[in-house]
Amino acid sequence: MSEFVRIMRGGNPYQREVQGKANEPITVAALLDRSRALTGLRDLNYSLEAIYDRLEHNAPRVAIIGGSPDHPAHIMDYETTARAAIRIWQNGGVPFAFSTPVLCDGTAQSNVGMCYSLESRNAMTTMIVNQMEAQSYHGAFVIQGCDKQPLAAVAALAALDVTRRHRGDAPVFATFAPAHVLKGGTIPDDLRNEIEAAAQKAEAHNHLDIADDIRDALAYVLQCSSNTQFQGVFTRAVSAGVISHEEHKNFEKHLAVATCDGKGGICAFNGTGNSSRHVVSALGLVHPALELLTSPPNQEQVNQAVDAMFTYCNNPDYSVSELVKANVENCIRIHSTTGGSTNLMMHIVSAFIHAGLDFSIWDYDRVRRAEPIPDLFNYSLTQGRSIFELAQQCCSGQIRGMETVMYELTRNNVTMELAAPTATGTTWRARLADTTNLSADGVTNNPIILSKPRRAFSGVDVLTGNFFDSAVVKISGMPDAQLDEFDTKLAVVLYFENEDDANRSLLDDGYLDSIKTNESLTHVDLLRIYEHNAKQQPDARISAFNREELFDHLLHEHLIKFAVVISGQGPEAYGMPEMFTPIQHVNANRHLKKLAMILTDGRYSGVSYGAAIGHITPEAKRGGQILYLQTGDLLQSNLRARSFVLVDREALRQNGSVNESTSDLATERKELGQERLRRINYRLQDVVPTNRMRDVTDASRGVVPNSVAECAGQPFIEFANRNLAMAGD
Repeated sequence: MSEFVRIMRGGNPYQREVQGKANEPITVAALLDRSRALTGLRDLNYSLEAIYDRLEHNAPRVAIIGGSPDHPAHIMDYETTARAAIRIWQNGGVPFAFSTPVLCDGTAQSNVGMCYSLESRNAMTTMIVNQMEAQSYHGAFVIQGCDKQPLAAVAALAALDVTRRHRGDAPVFATFAPAHVLKGGTIPDDLRNEIEAAAQKAEAHNHLDIADDIRDALAYVLQCSSNTQFQGVFTRAVSAGVISHEEHKNFEKHLAVATCDGKGGICAFNGTGNSSRHVVSALGLVHPALELLTSPPNQEQVNQAVDAMFTYCNNPDYSVSELVKANVENCIRIHSTTGGSTNLMMHIVSAFIHAGLDFSIWDYDRVRRAEPIPDLFNYSLTQGRSIFELAQQCCSGQIRGMETVMYELTRNNVTMELAAPTATGTTWRARLADTTNLSADGVTNNPIILSKPRRAFSGVDVLTGNFFDSAVVKISGMPDAQLDEFDTKLAVVLYFENEDDANRSLLDDGYLDSIKTNESLTHVDLLRIYEHNAKQQPDARISAFNREELFDHLLHEHLIKFAVVISGQGPEAYGMPEMFTPIQHVNANRHLKKLAMILTDGRYSGVSYGAAIGHITPEAKRGGQILYLQTGDLLQSNLRARSFVLVDREALRQNGSVNESTSDLATERKELGQERLRRINYRLQDVVPTNRMRDVTDASRGVVPNSVAECAGQPFIEFANRNLAMAGD
């Protein structure tokens, strides 16, 4: 053992407990047997006695943590596990392997399974900690998938590191290997022609909106998410008699089987999966050899990451919690400049809290707003700039992934923590010292990472208002002209108590007709909306319109805006599912797409034309004011000012003043709220009691167990100021 590295800190339970040395060697040998058979490697010597000796002498015990193969990102884990196990053994370590269930958000969309998605993050965190502690593993090689698994693993290893160091044990070390990027599917020509024929039929029958929406869906890279968009417009086409139910199901079938490559991977859109890739890389936890690949990693690529890990496995400065804390600002700035998933906000906050920082989305917001973060990510699913193309550019050596992003941020005068440690065993500064293929200018054809910003700002905004404490929205995803259409405008609330109600109505082409006849929306209200949103007084012709005629005019001229409010979806109410499906239904509706914003106490994935605002706190089940809104209420969307307010209806009617309402809705609409809470509690019975989210923080604090938040005793402000002072010295 003298020629190999040993873990130098803490005790070694394998010296004092004989059962582990009796039980575990066969698991290690079996893993190496499979690895040797799979890779064809013959020159790999191990025996039960050799394994025993390494356990006895505290060789690094490294868990290879994978995901379940019923998730597309983890189909090829067995190959990567084999390669990692071989290299861990060759470095003198002891390889083990375990996997956690990984819920696929795509599969869970539009069914009750989505209520378990966020909870699965906390469950995975707990499972990883349990396994690492029970088996006394020192470190981890994490095969990173998508959805909740990446940041669940970061949180688990960071929290475990904090605890172990508190009790004097060896720090936890790790390296992450993100799954390769799955290439988007291709719609076969004959199927594309059939779907185009359906669009032409819709045109012939004067269903122009359906025709346009079908063609919009055809323009996207084929992925599970675009299948949902097709589903919405095909459902409407069946209702309109454009296609039959049988034609719909035939289209659905042939689109589905053309979507995913057989080797799986992380879907090519810049959603939670690839945002997690960027964020975990920004936290310094990913070796560049494994960061952005178009196929599972080969042995040489795995070797580079494992070899580097063994150089810092005894260095507490390179432990997981230290990497996470040292890279907080890098993480936030890279998440911002790459247009990262809003859904990821809670997972980032959760990881920082698990690392011991007292952190909230307001701390995230302070970092993001400390200096301008430009938009350096020219991603587009309709113009051949998906994350798969980005991976191709990296694999061909034109650019270097997040190293290129970090380099371009520094060139655009954004402060980056270059002294922070990373999974190469070196700092970011050392990594960027080699400028070979580092500039984004290395890609001349269809660049995704840019050297010159598209815009001067990017990232996720934190909002507040008079009917909620906090919410998040990606204003940076909206071009200025689009933002102008909604900013400061009055919007009519379309209220839904839950996602199911929203989906039913949003798929109904006649839904807006029911709003037109809603008596809570008066003729005076519509005139005031015209005055405010059009910024002019109505002429005699418009004033003479009756209520329904005025509504139609506002609709036709895009002067009326809607706030689609979906409540009862928060963590305690229903597990905080994503509102991806209703957003897709809005996006697939020609009228609503240009007029509607989404507001929810649930999560969301994707964006809407008029902004998607989620993670509203307090949630409805906790008595948040969102519980008491109702269809016909008026909101003002002050997006640039980062606020959203309920408007004083009477003042607006009387003199046209747009003032914030000071009404106590909880008192005025007490009976309405009580009835809605009764229905929320009844609906919660759909979710198995073991998986209901109780005793957790709200969305602004990452929806983490309160027991974890209570232990995060280091205020982020103090931590950041200390680091700033140290940098100055």
